This record gives sequence, C-alpha cells and structure tokens, in this order.
Amino acid sequence: MQTIASPQAILFDLDGTLLDTADDLGAALNKVLAAEQRPAVAAEYYRPIASHGSAGLLRFAYGEQFELRKTELRQAFLHHYAEQVALHTGFFDGVEIMLGELQQRGIRAGIVTNKPQALTHLLLPYFPLLQALPVVVSGDTLAVAKPHPQPLLYAAQMLQVAASQCWYVGDAERDIQAGNAAGMHTIIARYGYIHDSEQPDSWGAKASIEQPVDLIDLLR
Repeated sequence: MQTIASPQAILFDLDGTLLDTADDLGAALNKVLAAEQRPAVAAEYYRPIASHGSAGLLRFAYGEQFELRKTELRQAFLHHYAEQVALHTGFFDGVEIMLGELQQRGIRAGIVTNKPQALTHLLLPYFPLLQALPVVVSGDTLAVAKPHPQPLLYAAQMLQVAASQCWYVGDAERDIQAGNAAGMHTIIARYGYIHDSEQPDSWGAKASIEQPVDLIDLLR
C-alpha cells in the first residue's frame, strides 16, 4: 500500500467515515414517508446515498416534489432523526483501533462534517471517543460547508496545525474537493456510502482505504 509522509493531524468526515449512521437516517426517511402513506425505501437504496444527508435522501424519495416541499420535508426528517439519532448507529469496524493508534503516535484528530451542529452534538455523546476529540466542525458552524474548504481550514487552525500537515478522510466527492482546495492530503473511505454510479477514482484523492485500519498502513 502507498504511504504518505505522516501528518500532524488527521481530520475525518463523520457519517460514512467514522460512524455508520445509514440505518438511523433511513429510518427517519421512512417515518416521513409512512406519515404520507408512501412506500418505504429499502436499505439497499438509502445506504449508498446516506452521505448526502436529509436533502439527498428526501430528493431520492420525492423526486421533483422535494424542491417544492424542501423546508417542510426536511423539518419532518430532522425531527424523526433527532428522536432516535443513535438507535442503530455504531462505529465502522476498526475505527476505535485506528483512533487509538493515532493517539499513541501523537497525531491529533478532529471531525469536519456537514451534519447540522445540533444533531452532531446530539449524536457524539453516545460515542465518548469522538466526543473527546479536540475539534468538531459541523455543517453550520461557519457560514459555508463542504465542498468549501473553509471548514477544514478552520479545524486545522483550531488544532494549530498547517493545512499542508493535515490529512482529510471522507467518503464523498465533496470531502475530497474540500480537502484538495484546503491543500490537505485527501483519502477516500471506500467502505463508506459510495453509490455504484459514482467514480471515486476520478475525485483526485491522494489515496484511498478499504477499511479504517488501512489508514495506519498509510502512515510512515
């Protein structure tokens, strides 16, 4: 496996990279649909688009109607999701080992997610290892969100690490776009929520990993 000069810090996307949140997101979507007597969306369809959050999931289920009812549908989705934010959510296999290894090596870690801050703060207490991280930047922490690089640059600044000394790991194209624009080494989490129609090899990432512990192998 390719190795890259070890960083001073590694920043991570949350959904689809550190935590497998798809089934709780899918449950919220299906509660919105059930309230309107619409058919549920199966896991095989919602999992590959879970990284696109409420907008992506609702757009998939409602098509053109989503744009006409965006505010109403999103509010309903977020209400249901907040009610059971961690019922089925857990770490991807190997995340805890990987984070422990980074700590042993003295490599700082943080989270940069597009998840709204209120939901991020609701979810992280279920995972003390993540809640203890020194920096968590949510989708509405700043006026812009990924693919804009500013949330990543802000996280690096909070860690007092140069962006060029940071890696960013994510499972969506916007993660790689944001990381590249911020001047960070970007790594695709291929185990995350990537649809068959997407072409991650074209995203311009520095490297990719098939499972969280592969990140350790990239360090030298």
